[in-house]
Amino acid sequence: MKDNETIVEMITRFIDIVNGLEALGKSYKESENVMKILRSLPSKWHTKVTAIQKAKDLTKLPLEELIGSLMTYEINLAKKQQESEDKKKKSIALKESSSHGDKERWEKKRDLVCFKCKKLGHIKYDCPLYKSEVKRRKKKTMMITWSESEDESFEEEKEKEVANMCFMAIDELDEVNSNLSDEDIHDAF
Repeated sequence: MKDNETIVEMITRFIDIVNGLEALGKSYKESENVMKILRSLPSKWHTKVTAIQKAKDLTKLPLEELIGSLMTYEINLAKKQQESEDKKKKSIALKESSSHGDKERWEKKRDLVCFKCKKLGHIKYDCPLYKSEVKRRKKKTMMITWSESEDESFEEEKEKEVANMCFMAIDELDEVNSNLSDEDIHDAF
């Protein structure tokens, strides 16, 4: 198949060649013609050729059915190609309009005055002085928070140590004295 050739043009050319060969006494089976057509398709048709080879029995596939399937696939390829070209055109148009919008925004920004540094072209939020000041404040805040958390964690550890203390007593009595009163026992503890 030639680069600019459609399926109909290729099949017409193929049938002319086959008819010429038959006139000279050389004939081919329909399954051989189907295989020759599939082999002659370019690489962009590779997926369709593979699908036909896997789904159909090529020895029993009529030439007309193959041609119909290839024509349908060609129409789908043309639609996809047209859609992708349309998307490219739309994206180019969008890019141009967005660059025009950027130019308008720049012209508007040119008239702005910063309240922080009193320079033209930006607002306080975009001011380099303001941004550096905000960074410094954040660093100080982080340092204060970090040092407070260290102090708190140290105090918590101290409390945990006190809370985790345990006392133990061992008492060994060999004799049992039954003359002890309740007050004596209470005083012992």
